[in-house]
Amino acid sequence: MTYVDGFVLAVPKDKIDAYKAMARVAGDVWKEHGALAYVECLGDDVPYGELTSFPRAVQAKDDEVVVFSWIVHASRKQRDETNKKAIADPRLASDKWEMPFDGKRMIYGGFESFMEL
Repeated sequence: MTYVDGFVLAVPKDKIDAYKAMARVAGDVWKEHGALAYVECLGDDVPYGELTSFPRAVQAKDDEVVVFSWIVHASRKQRDETNKKAIADPRLASDKWEMPFDGKRMIYGGFESFMEL
């Protein structure tokens, strides 16, 4: 079974193009270093729930879009190795990018797959 890193974050609508550019580079980097898949999705039908929801989870504002993304790895071990290489890759150096979202409101985690259909 695969291992998945999942992310939910809010991106200001006027920074979507900058986010897409950064995501393209990040996706290339993660894939080159061993990720099986790298997926980025912009919220299209993401209602603000009364108790819980994607927008609530990241405190999305009216001028922001919720982004849901994930990276698929062959295993947790491979994920740890890939992440170490990707984070050290100079294409992702913090001085090359102006962060197009508030990283403090991003939620993320690693998940072990138990079913794949």
